[in-house]
Amino acid sequence: MLSVKNLCKEFKSGEHKVLAVNNLNMEVPDGIFASIIGRSGSGKSTLLSMLGALDKPTSGEIIVDNTDIAKMGDRKLIKYRRDKIGFVFQSYNLVPNLTAIENVMLPMEFAGMNKNAQESRASKLLKSVGLTEDKYLRRPKRLSGGEQQRVAIARALANKPKLILADEPTGNLDSSTGSIIIKLLKNLAKSEGTTIIAVTHDIGIANQAEKTFTLKDGKLTN
Repeated sequence: MLSVKNLCKEFKSGEHKVLAVNNLNMEVPDGIFASIIGRSGSGKSTLLSMLGALDKPTSGEIIVDNTDIAKMGDRKLIKYRRDKIGFVFQSYNLVPNLTAIENVMLPMEFAGMNKNAQESRASKLLKSVGLTEDKYLRRPKRLSGGEQQRVAIARALANKPKLILADEPTGNLDSSTGSIIIKLLKNLAKSEGTTIIAVTHDIGIANQAEKTFTLKDGKLTN
């Protein structure tokens, strides 16, 4: 369960203070595919950064796996990001000189897993996201956009995270491929027991999510 309580993030703009996230409360159960939708400037990116432990809130709680990450020190946050969070980006963010399977193995290497276990899990994950075996040894530039996003999703799942944050995961894909990727994320949330949250401006994604949160001026409107 992801639980956010009375979350605020304040920025200074000259002499003024701006509440990018304003007393926000939300809960997302494990194994759910959810979306956060809103226009540019609504606070989506700020909220995503805090959920992913990339930025600290001004006040409030972010509870993941029964732990309030808002109160963690920097060293614990590094471990939390490695072990508990997976990220999927619009631009895929794959390492260009690594093969597909090597990209998926990378987070496991950072976590200290032995090589054989890395290869075994990476292969299973690539199969689970629908990448054919003949693509495992290809570098990103030899994969289509949809294939690169499948690799990115497999990589996000590598260390069995409690939470996956997908930032505009279909933004660089055509509508047909994007729809396939969203169905894949929904299925993986269930099969992996992982909370997956897609941050987007695409109403089509919101319509496919099991739970949708709409942000406006840093506040939830639903």
